Amino acid sequence: MMNFVDRYIMPAAAKFGNQRHLLAIRDALIGMIAITMVGSFAVLFNNLGGAIKGYDKMMEALFGVNWKTLGGDIWWGTFAFMTVFAVVGIAYKLARSYGDEGFEAMLVALASYFVLVPQSLNAVTVTLENGKTATGSVWGLVNSTYTNSTALFTGIIVAIIATEIFVRLSRVKQLVIKLPDGVPPAVSKAFAKLLPGMLTIFVIAIVGLLFRLYLSDGVYFNDWLSSVLVKPLTNAADSLPFAIGIAFFIHFFWMLGLHGPNILGGITTPLFTALGNENIDLAAKGVTKWSEYNVMAGQFFDAFVFLGGSGATLGLIISMILINRKRNKQMIGLGGAPGLFQINEPVLFGLPIVLNPMWLIPFIGTPIILTVISYLAISLGMVHPVTTNIPWVTPPILGGWLITGGHWTGAALAAFNLVISVVIYLPFVALQRRMESKKTREAANNQSAAM
Repeated sequence: MMNFVDRYIMPAAAKFGNQRHLLAIRDALIGMIAITMVGSFAVLFNNLGGAIKGYDKMMEALFGVNWKTLGGDIWWGTFAFMTVFAVVGIAYKLARSYGDEGFEAMLVALASYFVLVPQSLNAVTVTLENGKTATGSVWGLVNSTYTNSTALFTGIIVAIIATEIFVRLSRVKQLVIKLPDGVPPAVSKAFAKLLPGMLTIFVIAIVGLLFRLYLSDGVYFNDWLSSVLVKPLTNAADSLPFAIGIAFFIHFFWMLGLHGPNILGGITTPLFTALGNENIDLAAKGVTKWSEYNVMAGQFFDAFVFLGGSGATLGLIISMILINRKRNKQMIGLGGAPGLFQINEPVLFGLPIVLNPMWLIPFIGTPIILTVISYLAISLGMVHPVTTNIPWVTPPILGGWLITGGHWTGAALAAFNLVISVVIYLPFVALQRRMESKKTREAANNQSAAM
């Protein structure tokens, strides 16, 4: 079995996890954490009135009737431009993976994206100096649905394609403009990639025009992609079977010694980020009907499933404290404190859990059970949905409270899941103690027989 895993599964999984495009997507979205965090907390502060009685009146008394303006401004500067940030970040990371500096690539990718975004013609009414009104049209406005997370998948695709074209054209010697040695380096570098950048934007524009003329009946790429691919894909992602599958494969890879979240992050991160941002937008609009929110959104797994890290190993640490404290004193000391902040590598590789058949069932089974409980609790309206982003190192229970916008049901679900994880791990910790005791007795008997 292990020979089969070593020969076929591990190389394929490692290759998949190191795929440059998936890494670029994952790293870019993770790199945007400062933007997403401040935007999330701005929405949280604006909507805590639903969880804390008297909060809105207190804020109004302190900062006036327009106290939500600050949160709205921060949302506009963060979540309203999530796709723009993603295009720039993915293009930069992908270009760097090819050895390119990345600066020109991210600008070219951003220009290529806006080439495919429709401009809108809006009628406006203005008041003249004489008091009369005049009606006219404003051309060149861009709807925020093409800059916020709604267009995230379009941005990802365009960033990858534009960067691939730009990097390859930059390697064609005939397209590189070489200036004399006396020219400043910054100017020389800019002109060296002038033609590749121009050609990339031109190619994307031509393809976009042909697409609208002959394939989509005039529908722009983002709108077509949303109806054909993104909606079905996000609907599938926000489902219990998908959630169970993700929970299984993350921990299956961990059992093989491979970092499951990193391997699948290129797929799951954009999906859950988009679903989470949709929830944040709904919260910003003051939507109170829980059924309109997504379940598998944002850091759902971090808050309700990965309690202490992958496998909910904080439950394992607590089980060791309850049953086998003396024998596992060192492991409790090494894994306890990091586990409070969702870091469990000391337990995974120190116990070890990785490549250890004894822990296979609880390590994979626990997160699957917690995923089912959490999904059903939110989808049935028992627990407030995810409306905020949190750092993945947020301690359990506190993470459940924060991610649901400060709602007590989120903390209660995380606490309940932690108890469930302890209950599941307890018999396996007891089994470990019996096995160790048996080995100790056998060793003592063998020593006595030898004497």
